[in-house]
Amino acid sequence: MRFNRAWLGLVVLALPTFFVAIDTTALLLALPRLSADLGATGVQQLWISDGYGFMVAGLVITMGTLGDRIGRRRLLMIGGTAFAVLSVVAAFASSPLMLIVARALLGVAGATLAPSALALITNMFRDERQRGKAIAIWATCQFTGGALGPVLAGFLLQHFWWGSVFLVAVPAMLLPLLAGPALLPEFRGDKAGRLDPVSVGLSIVAVLLMVYGIKQLTIESVSVVPAVALVAGAAIGVLFARRQLRLRTPLLDLRLFRSRPFTAVLVALAFAGIAMAGTGLLVTQYLQSVLGFSPVASAVLFAPMGLGVAVGTMGAPALARRMKQTTAIAGGLVGSALGSLLLVGAGGANALPLVMIGIAVLALGTGPLFALGTGLVVGSVPPERAGSAASMSETSSYLGGSLGLALLGVVAAVVYRSRMDGTSDSLAGAVAAARRLPADQGAELLHAAREAFTAGLHVTGVVATVIFAGLAVLILIMRPATGATPVALPDYEVTRA
Repeated sequence: MRFNRAWLGLVVLALPTFFVAIDTTALLLALPRLSADLGATGVQQLWISDGYGFMVAGLVITMGTLGDRIGRRRLLMIGGTAFAVLSVVAAFASSPLMLIVARALLGVAGATLAPSALALITNMFRDERQRGKAIAIWATCQFTGGALGPVLAGFLLQHFWWGSVFLVAVPAMLLPLLAGPALLPEFRGDKAGRLDPVSVGLSIVAVLLMVYGIKQLTIESVSVVPAVALVAGAAIGVLFARRQLRLRTPLLDLRLFRSRPFTAVLVALAFAGIAMAGTGLLVTQYLQSVLGFSPVASAVLFAPMGLGVAVGTMGAPALARRMKQTTAIAGGLVGSALGSLLLVGAGGANALPLVMIGIAVLALGTGPLFALGTGLVVGSVPPERAGSAASMSETSSYLGGSLGLALLGVVAAVVYRSRMDGTSDSLAGAVAAARRLPADQGAELLHAAREAFTAGLHVTGVVATVIFAGLAVLILIMRPATGATPVALPDYEVTRA
């Protein structure tokens, strides 16, 4: 009976994750229509799309630790209810400002979900094998939802207004409120201590400044302000780290980094995020601007990346039964390196098959990292600190994704400009310029621009290959010594409603 209750509780945790992922990626396809209807400017569109992510990034550390203190189920129910209400507000927003505020508040609510869910899974499934399977199912829902989001958005936008993409998650977000008290036990640390307001402020400001700086580097021609934001964020991050090392009950326990596997997994999550976000950015643009597919068709063709991760995470527990977890993670990363290498050959008549197979293999190989690696992170700490560990995992992945869009986007842009000899700054600019030229000159410019963009995709594939191969070596080098035994976990308080 207890077994059944735990797995039913996993459904309560996984379904909201699935629909939030759908909601997040579906917005990207709905953005042009909602911007036209609301009269949103370019800057307002950026805040509509990025406001949610900024708030999640800035608050996930705080929310993970807050759940350790006030109770993970309680925080999940509060966050889920707020997310449902704010989704309705966003769906019926009557102005860009109203939608921006709703998206920002949705980010506050969204920051409560993943740390609380991961921490509850860790507490509900004390058997390592069952916990690994549960985390794999949860992660599979997240990646599958992200892959299906644009596809569902395309269907909804054909039949309904843009606000429908926000309403998809509402029923699922009410599920924890209705079924949580019966299926989810409450967990909180009995020695978690109070929340340090100074640490909360420092963590939020440091992460927000760094994420802002990274994102702005990709869209601003003058890089002074983003660079200042990055430096300031790093400086505040150092102050935050020093304060955590002095506190008896820190907001983020940096002493966990003494564990080599813990550190290796977090580094791997960040750099895998860089490689995946960078290749994802280039591939989606390649499908539309070089191969000429529509946004909806490109979303369908790009779905193998999200579905590949989902399949990889779902199959990770089976791999872990046949080999060491670190070996499974490293082996998967080698597969991701090979998938990235396929992108280097993209071009000509075989471009589409190579790209689709490449992103699918790349994504499939990351599955063990996201499933088993996340399990190693949250399972390596005492139960009362599981929320804090889960927030580290989420923050690492999010910062990696943001860095990937910035760094690999810049690398591809440099390659493009060098191939174009400074005559064009972007493929979109070349397309616009070609329309003003005679047909033969325009066709020649477009051909050169597409070849230059393809060269940028090839370089991105090489960089991703090097990253994944390096991470595989890192995981193997920093795995625990043979015969090491887990550290005994201290007692913790378990309360049930």
